[in-house]
Amino acid sequence: MTPDSHGDRIPAAASAASWLAVFLFLSLLFWFAFSQVKFAWGWDAVYTYRYKFLKGWLITVAVSSAAMALSLVIGLATALAQRASFLPLRYLAQVYMEIIRGTPLLVQILIFFYVVADAFGINNRYLVGIVILAMFAGAYISEIIRAGIESVGETQLESARAIGFTRAQIYRYVIFPQVTRQVLPPMAGQFASLIKDSSLLSIISVNEFTLNAQEVNAFTFSTLESYLPLAVGYLILTLPISLWTKRLEKRFRYAT
Repeated sequence: MTPDSHGDRIPAAASAASWLAVFLFLSLLFWFAFSQVKFAWGWDAVYTYRYKFLKGWLITVAVSSAAMALSLVIGLATALAQRASFLPLRYLAQVYMEIIRGTPLLVQILIFFYVVADAFGINNRYLVGIVILAMFAGAYISEIIRAGIESVGETQLESARAIGFTRAQIYRYVIFPQVTRQVLPPMAGQFASLIKDSSLLSIISVNEFTLNAQEVNAFTFSTLESYLPLAVGYLILTLPISLWTKRLEKRFRYAT
């Protein structure tokens, strides 16, 4: 018996058979769709640039990983700042949230790189790209964490204060253990979106996965052959995040 995402116990044989049925259905669907495409596939020309794909994929991994780590720090700091008693700090966090969530990432990349970063003499495209992605994702992560914190019952907080817990101890022993499992699913979705959003860094010439695929397409005029590996490459990055998050959900199930 294996539990599904809802905690229901499912026989292993039934689970395996169901996954196989889904896999076969999707395989047949895509096989039929691609079989109707009436043109000659040209994989040989694209295969010549396989190392360019690999280089772009590795750069995407590095940029996305750094941005995810930084966005988690920014998101946590912003969530706590929104609950701060120091009003200027609270209002600054709210303004940051509204600006970032209310404007397109594409515009943010252009303004932060060509205006803000240039004003401070920062010319490293990769560093600026990581910071921009982290700031963008951090605004959404902040709301995820804030919602999780506010879901903790006030009676628990009052009980913690009654036994002498400090503010830091309340967060460490009461709030965060309960919040962790609640924020994992939306956090996984946000991290997956961050990885895909990294493709927009191509507009400032960061040699990530998407830009390299676009260049291969320009060199070979093989559009589908250039972009299908792109889709597979992003799936290889995002799928493990989802699976890892589900494992963490089971680990922290006690928190509920």
